[in-house]
Amino acid sequence: MSSMESLAQLELLCEKLYNSRDSAERAHAESTLKCFSENSDYISQCQYILDNASTPYALMLASSSLLKQVSDRSLSLQLRIDIRNYVINYLATRGPKLQQFVTSSLIQLVCRITKFGWFDDDKFREIVKESTDFLALASQDHYFIGLKILNNLVMEMNQANGAMPLTLHRKIACSFKDQFLLQIFQISLTSLHQLKSEVPDDFRHDPLSLALRCLSYDFVGCPVDESSEEFGTVQLPASWRPLLQDPSTVQIFFDYYKVNDTRVSKEALECLVRLASVRRSIFVEDPSRSQFLSHLMSGTKEILQTGQGLGDHGNYHEFCRLLGRFKVNFQLSELLSIEFYGEWIGLVAEFTTKSLLSWQWASNSVYYLLSLWSRLVTSVPYLKGDTPSLLDETVPKITEGFITSRINSVQASFADDSADNPLDNVEVLQEQLESLPYLCRFQYQHSSLHIINIMEPLLQAYTERSRLPAPGDANELAVIEGQITWIVHIIAAILKIRQTIGCSQESQELIDAELAAHVLQLINITDTGVHAQRYQELSKQRLDRAILIFVQNFRRSYVGDQAMHSSKQLYGRLSELLGLNDHLVLLNVIVGKIATNLKCYAECEDVIDHTLSLFLELASGYMTGKLLLKLESIKFIIANHTRETFPFLEEYRCSRSRTTFYYILGFLVFMEDSPVKFRSFMEPLLQVAVNLEATNDAAFRTDVVKYAFIGLMRDLRGIAMATNSRRTYGLLFDWMYPSRMPLLLKAISLCADEPEVTTPLLKFMSEFVLNKAQRLTFDSSSPNGILLFREVSKLIVAYGSRILLLPNGTDIYGSKYKGIWISLTVLSKALCGNYVNFGVFELYGDRALADVLDVSLKMTLSVPLSDILAFRKVFPTTLVV
Repeated sequence: MSSMESLAQLELLCEKLYNSRDSAERAHAESTLKCFSENSDYISQCQYILDNASTPYALMLASSSLLKQVSDRSLSLQLRIDIRNYVINYLATRGPKLQQFVTSSLIQLVCRITKFGWFDDDKFREIVKESTDFLALASQDHYFIGLKILNNLVMEMNQANGAMPLTLHRKIACSFKDQFLLQIFQISLTSLHQLKSEVPDDFRHDPLSLALRCLSYDFVGCPVDESSEEFGTVQLPASWRPLLQDPSTVQIFFDYYKVNDTRVSKEALECLVRLASVRRSIFVEDPSRSQFLSHLMSGTKEILQTGQGLGDHGNYHEFCRLLGRFKVNFQLSELLSIEFYGEWIGLVAEFTTKSLLSWQWASNSVYYLLSLWSRLVTSVPYLKGDTPSLLDETVPKITEGFITSRINSVQASFADDSADNPLDNVEVLQEQLESLPYLCRFQYQHSSLHIINIMEPLLQAYTERSRLPAPGDANELAVIEGQITWIVHIIAAILKIRQTIGCSQESQELIDAELAAHVLQLINITDTGVHAQRYQELSKQRLDRAILIFVQNFRRSYVGDQAMHSSKQLYGRLSELLGLNDHLVLLNVIVGKIATNLKCYAECEDVIDHTLSLFLELASGYMTGKLLLKLESIKFIIANHTRETFPFLEEYRCSRSRTTFYYILGFLVFMEDSPVKFRSFMEPLLQVAVNLEATNDAAFRTDVVKYAFIGLMRDLRGIAMATNSRRTYGLLFDWMYPSRMPLLLKAISLCADEPEVTTPLLKFMSEFVLNKAQRLTFDSSSPNGILLFREVSKLIVAYGSRILLLPNGTDIYGSKYKGIWISLTVLSKALCGNYVNFGVFELYGDRALADVLDVSLKMTLSVPLSDILAFRKVFPTTLVV
């Protein structure tokens, strides 16, 4: 590498490495140049390149290669110090003339060396002083290099590196924080003041970014997720107190927000969000905390008055986050003590109302505003003194604004086909509605009246449509359904939380009953007339999902095991409105809706899953489970669980839901402790099994037969999951053994190469052999445990001996490894069940144990170690075997 000719060749290779569009050319260049990053003998060559190369790509290669070399932490101390000193001097002499990406790479290199050598030699800690020397130079370019070094240094110290043990990283991060972080934050503030008016907007980003990195530092050793609610407190050390008490600290960030460059203004707001999140205890005296709060409120008040910068989405979102912090870190009484609180809260209310109207643009930001208002209203009962909070006037307007904006959004969503409908993502929707109940219940009488006034005309229009022979204008009907869906979601959110703010428990129950009555009335409308024929339409599916969420929340509040005796006012009002005088009658309405959904939604897997989730919740409750058995609708379901009654059982896309459905039915059947009722319940499944047994081998692989068998396995697995005692398991075991076992062996022998058949079969067996709650405890004289194990052995040997002969396909996990994993899981559960004396097999010359162990070992050894480590589920099972 000593000649200029070879340097020119290297520069050409580097340009190809970073610029070529030909992947083969890039790969060749990478292969040729990788020695610079892998061999420490080439470190001197990297220095030569930095000193003599003329292209930025060659400089980039040298810098990035050195970074990789120092990151493996194997270089000698003296060599690392030499590299560090060289790079610092290089940046001082040639830094201003380098391309920005080369400068950034060299700065990252010197910061990485600094971190890795922090405890090895004090020379590494001189980097902060050397960076300030850059700031002191007359050259503006050197000044910004100094800021970039400090910026990258704070980031490097705060960021765990895979090449360094976590405990060592924490020690270095803490040491750096204690010695230098405050000084660096002060440098950032000084730079912000100096650069406020002297330089273009582009240059203001560096000191602001440095301040943000300092305020975002992991002060306590457990970083938090900023998107979560727990981004609560910035644990600044006490030594930072004088800076926070200085009014100019907060003011400089508000001044920078006024700069037109949106990148600068957004980062200024991010800094303010963190300052607003500083721990309360850092202020020793209340006056200093009050002064700090006053500065924050004054700055936000000015932004609210002028609206400056809020047209940018990034600024808008951060500003909403900033407002959301006011009630997280400060008490309502502290906000009230600020002299201009009345003006401030009025501006925030006006801003919130406008934000609600811009729901499409501000949907993710409104969450923080609603969170602020919900925290404000929940603090009112604890407020002392006579100072008015002004929430009585502002909160109802915000609540109305939210509800009205959601109703109006339906028409807008319908007009814009490209926009995602918020009603489709139920989880996100419920997060957005999280704060609404507290706002509604603050002035509950007023809010409920507003909701009812919106809902009643919609219900009237919807009812009139149900009486028509045809649905009429489909678009208009979809809009009505969408608006009703929003109202139902809002009512569901309100009823989820029973909190008394400003009115008695009895009056809240009466209003709950009024709102619930409208939705319960709606259930009757959706399932009658012309609407009963519209189950395939998306707007109808959205509405029924909302109704299910309402029922789930309402049940938890008023029909649960603990709630049903504490709601006389509610049931009294429901009796007046709808004739629902107790929880049993109400439960019948709920089960009726469940039955209707299961009958009518043959193809909508999402609605079926929501319905079964509600059904399972009802059946699992001790009291509600017992009550269900009294209902005629439940008796009907148990007696008619066929595909003719519930078409979703025949729909292949809903086949996974069958397991849940039969788990629920099994749960209810086993509550009655009646072998006669169990046999009657199993009759439809017995007919399916008998038909499958009579099918000849050639026809068994046809789709119709396979789907029937898959469904049977999923159904039996659900029933097996419901057996939680020796008695109930015995009922299922006697039904299965010995009559049904040959069918399983036949299926696994004929369809071993079809995972869609073998997976449900093996998963059923995995549940069937599991000795949970000691349900597989047979009499001492019973051979059932041994007989069950023999059947397990037959199935696994039949499957294993065939799967080992199959060639590996493209989806090797789906076609082979998944089946091997489940079959090994079946064997593991059978071996660990403690219901078989394995010595009897050898004693009587039975090969069941030996054969199943032999084939299991072969299956395990057929999976390469690399695949065992690659597939997370396969690894523990093969390890046990």
